[in-house]
Amino acid sequence: MGTSRCFRLAFLLGSVLMVLLIILYWDDVGALNLYPHDPHDLYPHDPHPHPTSPSSSTPTKTPPRDTEEQTTHRPPRTTEPDRPGEGRRATPKPPGEEHPLPQVADSSELEEMWRGEEGKREEERVRQAEEKREEEGRRQEERRRRISDMCYGNGTLEFPGKFRTFDQIPNRELNHLIVDDRHEIIYCYVPKVACTNWKRVMVVLSEGLLAPDGQPYRDPQALPPDLIHNSSLHLTFSKFWRRYGRLSRHLMRVKLQSYTKFLFVRDPFVRLISAFRNKFQQPNEDFYRQFGSVMLRRYGKENGTSRVPESAAEAFKAGIQPSFSEFVRYLLDPQTEQEQPFNEHWRQVYRLCHPCQIQYDFIGTLENLEDDSDQLLRILGLEDQIKFPSSNRNRTAASWERDWFAEVPAELRRKLYSLYEPDFELFGYTKPESLLHH
Repeated sequence: MGTSRCFRLAFLLGSVLMVLLIILYWDDVGALNLYPHDPHDLYPHDPHPHPTSPSSSTPTKTPPRDTEEQTTHRPPRTTEPDRPGEGRRATPKPPGEEHPLPQVADSSELEEMWRGEEGKREEERVRQAEEKREEEGRRQEERRRRISDMCYGNGTLEFPGKFRTFDQIPNRELNHLIVDDRHEIIYCYVPKVACTNWKRVMVVLSEGLLAPDGQPYRDPQALPPDLIHNSSLHLTFSKFWRRYGRLSRHLMRVKLQSYTKFLFVRDPFVRLISAFRNKFQQPNEDFYRQFGSVMLRRYGKENGTSRVPESAAEAFKAGIQPSFSEFVRYLLDPQTEQEQPFNEHWRQVYRLCHPCQIQYDFIGTLENLEDDSDQLLRILGLEDQIKFPSSNRNRTAASWERDWFAEVPAELRRKLYSLYEPDFELFGYTKPESLLHH
């Protein structure tokens, strides 16, 4: 009986000891299996880790884990925590992660970024366009104010016709004012100042010429060159008398008050050079017979011209042509205008367009032709309807003045300036001091 009780007691104690050993062993195994991501934390010095002794009296504690780690995967560390006597040691990275790629925004973010940059560029374009238009407006205001000051203000320069009224201008002197009633436009054309292209535009706007298909021309460049200067295509103020009789002047004044009026101007001396080149440096029978032969007869003998050819073809074949100096003398000769008024190609702009009697809304310049033309079409609301035909072919440059006037005596240069001084002053062109005194 005593032996059986001792056996049961020994068996009970052995079972309790076995349970304790199993618990201790399970804690150690759990610590190794539940956190396998960093084995060096357990055995930092031994490259071959070994199990914890089952006889250890102190169980291994599970390292605390914060709340965030329980819900998200902790990114791998690149260095180990500091240990006494040891620096940081790099932790191996999985294959393909040695050089991580930069993060790329998704399509919606890229589109939003693109829209932002495009918006900034558009704002800059709008700002620049507004600044340009403000500058253009100021420039036009200055040009109009200058003419007003010269005609009605403190301008001391006097010239023929300055103080006459509009009704005192003869009808024959109003033949350069082209009227477009469809668009309420009045254009004073000045020869040698892009007038060919502006006449093209006026024909297209008025629909005054039909193309071979029976429809009005829509493209200014498509107009036949030989018809551009046909006076029958353009309605001018000089034709009003035949149309409206005694009502003509009243109708002119009404249109001048309500229509948009514009003209284009050019440096007066450069315009003269352009006219001479165009009319006398190439065979032109009409201009040779009317003007070129007259110059040769008046002044050619001084230059050794004994006989004046009858035709331009004969003159060019013989190498006989009027010089630019003879052209200047012809303009300054009082006999010239006693015989007939200046031809429109060298007549002063103030005599063609009457800026002291007609208050122009827009004054463009050949020197700024493209920008001024675009601005004018925009003011007229026609920028989407028609495009001004641009052409710089063989245009006379202002830098050529000194070469062309080299053969003209300084005294004649100064007299020529006096003859064209109103155009210089009215339209803001600088007096060519060096050309007049050297």
